[in-house]
Amino acid sequence: MTKNTADETKKTYTKQGAAEGTAREGAQVMGTVLVTSGTGKTGRRVAERLAALGVPVRAGSRAGEVPFDWQDESGWAAALDGTEAAYVAYYPDLAVPGAAGAMAAFGRVAAASGLRRVVLLSGRGEPQAAVAEEALRGACGEVELTVVRSAFFAQNFSEGALLDSVLGGELVFPAGSTAEPFLDIDDLADVVVAALTGDGHAGAVYELTGPRSLTFEEAAEELGRAAGRPVRYVPVSAPAYAEVLEGFGVSGPEAGFLAELFATLLDGHNSASTDDVKRVLGREAKEFTAFTREAARGGAWHG
Repeated sequence: MTKNTADETKKTYTKQGAAEGTAREGAQVMGTVLVTSGTGKTGRRVAERLAALGVPVRAGSRAGEVPFDWQDESGWAAALDGTEAAYVAYYPDLAVPGAAGAMAAFGRVAAASGLRRVVLLSGRGEPQAAVAEEALRGACGEVELTVVRSAFFAQNFSEGALLDSVLGGELVFPAGSTAEPFLDIDDLADVVVAALTGDGHAGAVYELTGPRSLTFEEAAEELGRAAGRPVRYVPVSAPAYAEVLEGFGVSGPEAGFLAELFATLLDGHNSASTDDVKRVLGREAKEFTAFTREAARGGAWHG
């Protein structure tokens, strides 16, 4: 991260509410934080914010300076050695088979290492993810655990799996006419940092959403306006979407899992928004329209 990036991150972060002021005070005495999946969409943002606050960061990844691979438990103890807290973002998703076992194993290693605090990224309304949460909670002993359950990321349209669909003008997805309160990942990262560096979050389960629910058709219209190109939403069934994913090179089993997961999450039970971002940060969550404008200014859809 460049000095300019760190300065901008710090400037943005320090403009936020009283709750974040408390986080800054806590960060002054904070030890090293391990950020798992440290080069991913959420991990990168969390690491940048912690560094801007002067918190020592250890960014773990499969090919980085700090080796950390969810498929190889042998390196976890070394990555955790000497750390005080950890941000846990399991890849590919807490709902996949084997995630609960990995969380139980990580919890045992975390407890043995003397870790004080863990913030876990989870999926909102995912029953299997909740099983993985409980596995971690049951294994980590006295470690303080905060769970952050996230709605569908807004950035999936600008730097994730749906970027090519937006660029191509056709958003194919198994969401029907269901509305979703899309969450800006920057809000997620701010909440994670507040929970890592501040007090009062131990045992909490936060459900993070944007302030307004939109259907994918409405989201496509807003994306098109911001990108300056028509974007049309095409609803499909889960099996049809699995075929689309396979066409992009995703293996059959993984494509089927992802398609069914999206269809399950977008069946309407997650449509309501929450005020948990405001509860933690003292400010409103970012509007989807604001996200699209910022992404457009940043060149997300110039491809």
